[in-house]
Amino acid sequence: MRDELNTQVKQAVEELPVEEFEERVIQIDRVTRVVKGGRRMRFRATVVVGNKNGRVGLGVEKGSEVTVAITKAVSQAKKRMFDVNLDGTTIPHEVYSKKAGARIFLKPASEGTGVIAGGAVRAVLEAAGVKDILSKMLGSNSKINNAYATLEALDALREAHIKKTKEKPEDLGKSSVKKAEKSEEKKTVKKSATKKTGKKEVK
Repeated sequence: MRDELNTQVKQAVEELPVEEFEERVIQIDRVTRVVKGGRRMRFRATVVVGNKNGRVGLGVEKGSEVTVAITKAVSQAKKRMFDVNLDGTTIPHEVYSKKAGARIFLKPASEGTGVIAGGAVRAVLEAAGVKDILSKMLGSNSKINNAYATLEALDALREAHIKKTKEKPEDLGKSSVKKAEKSEEKKTVKKSATKKTGKKEVK
């Protein structure tokens, strides 16, 4: 049964139209619902979509067939795509996220490190365009919850970037200018004091 399901997933992925976004199937589950006439079997697809350049989205949908479930999940993921704040090939700072029982910790890494992650976390990070990063799954092994937790972590990076960009450009560097002015004032005060006393300052 597992082999038949894997072949159906491969056929469904091959039948998807080729676009600028990359679709990766994270998980396919069989879902049964008990009704009056018996049990109805359906399939639930978890798909991540990204352009590998700072945009990513996740979709979870059900369908009577694997192909239908994947197609619906891909369309949902494209509707939910958002921008991610990347710092070159990695993320700008450490971030921690929690979703249900899943906890994700992401840490930036130097160039050439690669994506140190596994499972759903790796699929989401690669779809978003992250090439160098360190990660750790601290809670549940649920692929759906880990994928959602990773998305929330990337979304938190985006919000932090927006807060930084709200600062006025003319306010940037004011602290350094004030420090320079204070140092100049101190120098002038010391020069005037030495002229009055006629003594050289001993450092």
